[in-house]
Amino acid sequence: MSLRPVDLARKAGVSTQAVRNYEAAGILPAAPRTESGYRQYDREHLQALLTYRALAPGFGGEVSTAIMRAAHDGDEATALRLIDASHAGLHEQRLATDAASEALGAAAEEFLDEPRAVPGPALLVGELAAQLGVKTSTLRVWEAAELLSPEREPGTKYRRYGPLQVRDARIINMLRQGRYGFEQIRPVLEGLRRTGSTEALRAAVAERRAAHDRRGRAMLHGAALLDDFLARHA
Repeated sequence: MSLRPVDLARKAGVSTQAVRNYEAAGILPAAPRTESGYRQYDREHLQALLTYRALAPGFGGEVSTAIMRAAHDGDEATALRLIDASHAGLHEQRLATDAASEALGAAAEEFLDEPRAVPGPALLVGELAAQLGVKTSTLRVWEAAELLSPEREPGTKYRRYGPLQVRDARIINMLRQGRYGFEQIRPVLEGLRRTGSTEALRAAVAERRAAHDRRGRAMLHGAALLDDFLARHA
């Protein structure tokens, strides 16, 4: 079966430029040329392209590219190691989400249990950063994203974080470690501040776990096509 670049692109649902880019990246094996210089693709190129496209949603573009390069080189061991490492990474993310969920639950309960007027020492930006194990610039990024609202000292304008801001920062930090985006974090904080509700927190954790499940299914689908590709080219 001989395929032109446009034929391959249509069957895979990509542009002809993407096909050329995939070949240049080593995702596709090198295509022979006609005497006039046109690329000639075949069933192997189509299978390689479909395999990569199936791998990418679960394993990411960079890892999927490395897997396909190893497959074309006949280095099945490296391809399988990359698959294993990605599954292990997803497992670690699941564990991190579980740990963050437990810690966030405790932090939320503390937020609800402590009266809002409880006094406590206000921390400077460097002190809070050291307590959380983050850079001071990270706290400023959270402030710019309107997740944190520290007070300012009269005169010096130094940032001061009271007990409520410290608790907010702890929750933000734990969510960020769980790879939650700012748009996911914002409703969690707003719910806690406004109503004391942990509903948004539970929803954020549930969505994170659902994302792990979606990635896991995508990895299974991609690995199945890779197994077929390796079997055909063993």
